[in-house]
Amino acid sequence: MYPIDFFWRAAARWPGNIAIDAPEGAIRYDALAAQVAALATALNALDNTLQSRVGICAKNSAEHIVALLAVLACGKVWVPLNPKSTRPEIRRIIDATEPSILVLDTACAGLLEGAAGARIHCGSPPPGQSSVAALIAQHAGASRPAFALPQDATQAIKFTGGTTGLPKGVMQPYRAWMTNVSNQIHAWGFDEHERYIVAAPITHGTSTYLLPILAQGGCHVVLAEAGAEAVRTAFRERGGTVCFMPPTLVYMLMALPGAARADFPCLRRLIYGGAPMPPEKIREVRAFFGPVLGTTYGQTEAPQSLTVMRPEDFEDERNWAAVGLPTWFSDVAIMAPDGRLLPPGEVGEVVARGDLVMSGYWRLPEKTAETLVDGWLHTGDRGLIDERGYLYLKDRLKDMVITGGFNVYPVDVENALGQHPAVHECTVFGVPDEKWGEAVQAAVQLRPGQHATEGELIAFVRERLGPVQTPKRVHFHASLPRSAVGKVLKTAVRERAIAPDAPSVPSAPPPANESTANPS
Repeated sequence: MYPIDFFWRAAARWPGNIAIDAPEGAIRYDALAAQVAALATALNALDNTLQSRVGICAKNSAEHIVALLAVLACGKVWVPLNPKSTRPEIRRIIDATEPSILVLDTACAGLLEGAAGARIHCGSPPPGQSSVAALIAQHAGASRPAFALPQDATQAIKFTGGTTGLPKGVMQPYRAWMTNVSNQIHAWGFDEHERYIVAAPITHGTSTYLLPILAQGGCHVVLAEAGAEAVRTAFRERGGTVCFMPPTLVYMLMALPGAARADFPCLRRLIYGGAPMPPEKIREVRAFFGPVLGTTYGQTEAPQSLTVMRPEDFEDERNWAAVGLPTWFSDVAIMAPDGRLLPPGEVGEVVARGDLVMSGYWRLPEKTAETLVDGWLHTGDRGLIDERGYLYLKDRLKDMVITGGFNVYPVDVENALGQHPAVHECTVFGVPDEKWGEAVQAAVQLRPGQHATEGELIAFVRERLGPVQTPKRVHFHASLPRSAVGKVLKTAVRERAIAPDAPSVPSAPPPANESTANPS
């Protein structure tokens, strides 16, 4: 069995269910299955080599979903290309993976200029080039392609974000995708009544929810526009029941003018990921949305669901700083630098093994050997596991600040700073210091209309954590710099902080309807 088989089975069981609800119209399961089979046949006609790569560079759309499913259906390897990325970065990924076929929005053509590979356009193509719709029509009535590959064969090559070093192509095998589908369905209880709001990019975390929802006969609701207002409208008017999004977008939904729980009448699962949510934010979100909040911990090397925190886990406030319990088919442990597995309560590197773990980095055997050691994936995260089995993250190994001989975990300081009523969001980091080796500093984004001084915030943290963990400086940002998927770019914040004459002037965050999270 392969990941695509979850979809084929659902199409046979729920042929009349709506699989995709897009602005241009609804697509039933039986129609979607026919489209996927036709496009998969077309991809094989263009290149019949098993495991050849197909790059997809497109915004969220029904055709994007069809193209991705078609890649899975014909034994090829999906290479997601973020349309919000830069041309050099896109070209670097293409040069590394050598896709023979490129699926793209016409608006993304400039990003792919000069790259080899047959082009298939979502929407209307330029003269002389093909489109998804035309290929589906050309191969209408085609049977599903058949192929045979081992479970360790590669299903996708997804590149790491690159905020902590040179991005690497992670080879996600079939077994990892099968495991993720099982974990998501088990954790969230998806069923045929699900309506998943496609708010975050398909090229990133949203992709891990496509098959779990489809496997259970649910529907993906595609938005016509990006941004918090569009997401709220989809929940209010199109019956959204579940969504995955970065914390930033959650906060933006709550800050929209007139926002109320009534805007989300059918919501039963609000899953955040990609960045931590401090305990005080968890309190605010639960007060607004009710007991629907959940989260997962994973990384590109172990996609999405090494651990899960379900809404019922959030009922216990002891768990608010945790990222959940290990999921099926995965072992999660804490390891000392000498390779010893540590007992509950001790801090070390988070390691994992099992079916969810990648097979390696694309054409980087040395990096693979550094990261996969004796079957354990070294995540680069520091954390601890308590006596109940819950995982608590401290920070990236390289993000830990050693100041005056003491270890300071930025997440602890961020959690304290985030309790201040004027702080909308914050990040904490270390900078070189002649006296202390490293000095703890922070960058904050204030709530609209709120004011706080540097001295006030420093005193606030000192009262809660003591002098060692208290920031020596606080830098104020109108809007913290973020990646294309909403993560705060700690490296960029740190570089700005250590620049000569770095400003430290309080200023308000952007308006609540400004989409800093790039949800699609």
